[in-house]
Amino acid sequence: MTELRKQIGSAAKSVRKHSKIQPSIGIILGTGLNGLAAQIDSDARVSYEDIPHFPKATVHTHAGELILGRLGGKDVIALSGRLHAYEGYTLQQVTFPVRVAKALGIRALIVSNAAGGLNPQFAAGDLMVITDHINFMGDNPLIGPNDDELGPRFPDMSEPYSREMVALAESVAMKKGIKLQRGVYLACPGPSLETRAEYRFMRFLGADAVGMSTVPEVIVAVHSGLKVLGFSAITDECSPDALKPVNIEKIIAIANRIEPRLTEIVAACVERMKI
Repeated sequence: MTELRKQIGSAAKSVRKHSKIQPSIGIILGTGLNGLAAQIDSDARVSYEDIPHFPKATVHTHAGELILGRLGGKDVIALSGRLHAYEGYTLQQVTFPVRVAKALGIRALIVSNAAGGLNPQFAAGDLMVITDHINFMGDNPLIGPNDDELGPRFPDMSEPYSREMVALAESVAMKKGIKLQRGVYLACPGPSLETRAEYRFMRFLGADAVGMSTVPEVIVAVHSGLKVLGFSAITDECSPDALKPVNIEKIIAIANRIEPRLTEIVAACVERMKI
């Protein structure tokens, strides 16, 4: 047994001591989904610090706890506190919670993030369902020895975001009268934002939104055989010819404005998922 598998087993065993819940869906409560935690009928809340081998969440808006409970008639596990490469973690550490959630039984993963809008048809305050991604992080969480028990050496990435789940999200949004864009998400390591020239380059490559997360977790989810549904909360507009200095307070306010709509869509998707 590899050291990684031992660590996953140790962490999963620790979590199981707190709850009998057998989750079928994992949710990473990134920007725009923090409010979903209040809708989960919680059976247990476990601090990351109390789980063996779990890194600590250092971003002040991330709670750093694992929630086990019921949502939309399904058993779920929610990771309230995403980890980022810019915090100094390796991508293997960033994605460790996904590995543990898989070991606890999930078959699908829902992710969300805050992103800058590159597509000129997007506006701050929009929601985007992710249809594909571009990895510009200069790293990959699967680099190193592969444990065949966890996934294949060369996982196929022709459909990292489940087309079936994208269609479900679009159907839910339409029924609820919520505008939902669709597009390609590009991930950079951060923490600095991008230059005008970089934004032009990313748009040329076909990216619709840019952020600093999500892609590592999705790669590991695909490696683990999970179906993935992803969303971006478009919190600012990255037009290189009209670029303005970032106003963090404004971005947070826009994210808070988006949150109820994203929470509503995700809760409805969980209820309708056939997992």
